[in-house]
Amino acid sequence: MPATAQPHQSRRRRRTGRLLAAATVVTAGALAAAALPASANADADASRHGHGHGHGQGRYQDVQLLSFNDLHGNLEPPAGSSGRVTEVQPDGTTKTVDAGGVEYLATHLREARKGNRYSVTAAGGDMVGASPLLSGLFHDEPTIEALNKLDLDVTSVGNHEFDEGAKELARLQKGGCHPTEGCYTDKRFKGADFPYLAANVLDEKTRKPILEPYWVWKKNGVKVGFIGVTLEGTPDIVSADGVKGLSFKDEAETINKYAKVLQRRGVKSIVALIHEGGFPASTSYNYDCDAPGAGDGVSGPIVDIAKNITPQVDALVTGHTHSAYVCTIPDPAGNPRMVTSAASFGRLYTDTTLTYDRRTGDIARTSVKSANHVVTRDVPKAPDMTRLIDRWGTLAAPIGNRAVGHISADISRDGTESPLGDLIADAQLAYGRTQDPETDLALMNPGGIRAPLTYAASGAEGDGVVTYAEGFTVQPFANTVNLKDYTGAQLVQVLKEQVSGPNEAAPKILQVSSGLTYTLDLTKSGADRVVTDSIRLNGAPVDPAATYRVASNSFLAGGGDGFPTLNEGANELVGGDDLAALEQYLTANSSAGDPIEPPAADRITVVE
Repeated sequence: MPATAQPHQSRRRRRTGRLLAAATVVTAGALAAAALPASANADADASRHGHGHGHGQGRYQDVQLLSFNDLHGNLEPPAGSSGRVTEVQPDGTTKTVDAGGVEYLATHLREARKGNRYSVTAAGGDMVGASPLLSGLFHDEPTIEALNKLDLDVTSVGNHEFDEGAKELARLQKGGCHPTEGCYTDKRFKGADFPYLAANVLDEKTRKPILEPYWVWKKNGVKVGFIGVTLEGTPDIVSADGVKGLSFKDEAETINKYAKVLQRRGVKSIVALIHEGGFPASTSYNYDCDAPGAGDGVSGPIVDIAKNITPQVDALVTGHTHSAYVCTIPDPAGNPRMVTSAASFGRLYTDTTLTYDRRTGDIARTSVKSANHVVTRDVPKAPDMTRLIDRWGTLAAPIGNRAVGHISADISRDGTESPLGDLIADAQLAYGRTQDPETDLALMNPGGIRAPLTYAASGAEGDGVVTYAEGFTVQPFANTVNLKDYTGAQLVQVLKEQVSGPNEAAPKILQVSSGLTYTLDLTKSGADRVVTDSIRLNGAPVDPAATYRVASNSFLAGGGDGFPTLNEGANELVGGDDLAALEQYLTANSSAGDPIEPPAADRITVVE
């Protein structure tokens, strides 16, 4: 039977002694203008202010739901654009705000909880995986420790929770030292104090979820159930070894199944934690997603998922797309329902008010309010988080502080074709040619580039110096650089798979090495967006019958990210670590006196 709050509360330092008071944070995104009945408002007001019924015993009780998603082990403030959010101003202009870092996230969450005795904190997956060196070097044990200190109550799994397979995920949940590297400190890793939920991830042999499918938060008779799922397409974006022996089921169907289970258990207030998301119409975290109508400001997979999830579910906390939105999307009954996402890397958190009706045990949906808030860096750092970062940082420093190269300016990962994408592709081409001089080109998936390279020093190394830790943050997956032979026809097909099949709705534009050029016409649709006649290698048209030697990371070479043709190559040669290839390229091609300049990102001509 899935766990309830009590077992986990016994293991933790729980929040106690807070007075029940009016929320101090102004929220936005009300579901509707409709108000509670006058008597309900009176009860709710008395409950919120500790009057009359007091201590949550009025009919209506506000429950604060704090949520975030896609932390990816970013304990320290993320660098460059990865550590900023865009904020729309009252006059319609925008500005960027530096954000993120668990020292600040802890302070913001703790401040937000003040005065809210009924407060629960949930996450939408990808808490770990693709992490910077401070966490990734230690198989994300530091991040789990940090989340315990943050008083996270529950999270869904995300696709990156499967980067190292189900057994490693189970270790993060239950504790124990790493099976090959052992214990990193003199204390045994105790695992997560919070439950990971994986309702739609089944063991192929037992046909049962590999972790708990749901969890129930309880306080003074108030009960809120949480169902956690990851995207059904997880096997398409995780290495085959990471999902071996697992099957991933439809998100909405799974949530609907367990909503019925919770209803039978007497739990009528339900929140779904879904590691799948949407694409907002604005890059500003605080734009009005419901202007002009409900959900008009967001598109993508979460829209159809939300429209198929039973009305028994009261709110959706989402993730995966690293986007920020607070929207209402109609449920199957046509009623608006809150759907939120807090960007990524701990830059935002969402504060949602759920008004619980003690008489019905359900959420009064017309009173739900929500808003995203910036994790600004102008607040005091949480001392316990500083101590955690210092402790793990001391262990990582001998490896992470080593200089591996020099750059003349920021090298961005932004754009259809990015300067950093070109740099990495060039590095893999250079590495490929050390393994086989006949290597013709290299391809890099944009999702494998996790952060920019920034000119400003992150520590004592000096401006323009690239450290191993910074390189690790860019490429943390420990893929190998593999070589395969493809015909020219297959190479053209690979480029068309960027914008067709599973990638048609959300294109994945591969980053290409020097010498490969073509035109991407976004005014067209599907595979036609890649203009076949424009594809050139070193100025010559690609010959459909010729053979080309291509370098790519092992994830891509196995057909990952929706590129099945890359799995069909011949004469595979498995090379070394992709981060080592980047390190070797930076070291060989830069110095303090002659740093690498950002590539021009002019290999793909984009027509819009």
